[in-house]
Amino acid sequence: MKVDVLLGLQWGDEGKGKVVDVLTPGYDVIARFQGGPNAGHSLEFNNIKHVLHTIPSGIFHRNSINIIGNGVVLDPMVFKKEVDKLVQLGVDATANLLISKRAHLILPTHRVIDAASEAAKGKTKIGSTLKGIGPTYMDKTGRNGMRVGDILSEKFEEKYKFLVEKHMNILKQYDYSFNLKEFEEGWFEGIETIKKFKLVESEFLVNDYIKQNKRILAEGAQGTLLDIDFGTYPFVTSSNTICAGACNGLGIAPSSIDKVMGIVKAYCTRVGSGPFPTELENATGELLRKQGHEFGSTTGRPRRCGWLDLVALKYAIMINGVTELILTKIDVLDIFDSIYLATHYKVNGKITDRLPYDLGEKIEPVYKEFKGWKQDISKIKDFQDLPDELKVYIRFIESETGVPIKICSVGPDREQTIIR
Repeated sequence: MKVDVLLGLQWGDEGKGKVVDVLTPGYDVIARFQGGPNAGHSLEFNNIKHVLHTIPSGIFHRNSINIIGNGVVLDPMVFKKEVDKLVQLGVDATANLLISKRAHLILPTHRVIDAASEAAKGKTKIGSTLKGIGPTYMDKTGRNGMRVGDILSEKFEEKYKFLVEKHMNILKQYDYSFNLKEFEEGWFEGIETIKKFKLVESEFLVNDYIKQNKRILAEGAQGTLLDIDFGTYPFVTSSNTICAGACNGLGIAPSSIDKVMGIVKAYCTRVGSGPFPTELENATGELLRKQGHEFGSTTGRPRRCGWLDLVALKYAIMINGVTELILTKIDVLDIFDSIYLATHYKVNGKITDRLPYDLGEKIEPVYKEFKGWKQDISKIKDFQDLPDELKVYIRFIESETGVPIKICSVGPDREQTIIR
């Protein structure tokens, strides 16, 4: 049995958490392969909303095995809070959550460095979530990082103090005040929580599961346009959010991958700084934000909103080798008389359907207008019952991308999902 990959095709916030929750009954194993607590995967069922930051979105299904892979960076303090919230909901995560020993730890000083660095950038800041993600990945690639497996070492405290000392020297270059002890108490409590879980060599485990024909879903965080290599650099995250990241982040071969499911909103959003060609800085953008409740599940920041960008979407499909699409938050567009979709860019007077190297250039989107359906679709269960105007919109996306839309989400609840 091969591994299916599910990832976002925009700037994150596409609805991965809900979709993984919906798909989990069809899988034995759900494995997160990159990112950290900068992710916010929202799930809604039984009139309760849940937000997961590090733990895979299959955790609410008792029969599924959930794995935090080696490509993830783990903040013990955030992890403990997640686990505690699950306990309040009657979920014992220790029963079906495994953690890779190779996953790197976010230290309190990583968070301080992140905040100090971002503050020093002033107007040129990249829009970091200030969770310490970037500095942790920097230590990882700089071969200075601490990993989950180090918790079991007799030299754990020695390693911790050595890395903190290095970070304190870095922080001397910033005019930034902080109280490290405030962070450390909760951090070490989190370390004790991690010790309650089964720490594993997940690369062996996942490959064993493949040989055992277990059905495996690799869950990505953030979105393709935030990829460290292929995103809107430098306004990106610090990991590979694309399909190839599943190989690095779980220790599997490219030949192990079967379906690549790409999630895309029926419109676009972005949190923080960076280029956004179809952004609507007007009343329409504000209405999209209000209708879609577009505020970051991790940061609470208002998301920037705009029309769906087919140029960027086709780029994301190409980079990931997407085999099927999942269209989310379609119901947000119920109120609009007209809906627009960017099919091309006009860059320096030339029309193109390719994503430019530098999205900071002056880009003018070329839009195609669609008639709105102007009705509530949130209770529709079958694709055939969707308004004709919406079917036209969906089929146009399919024809332009060459990829079928297999799932349509018409509301936040797991029940508000149309599977074609």
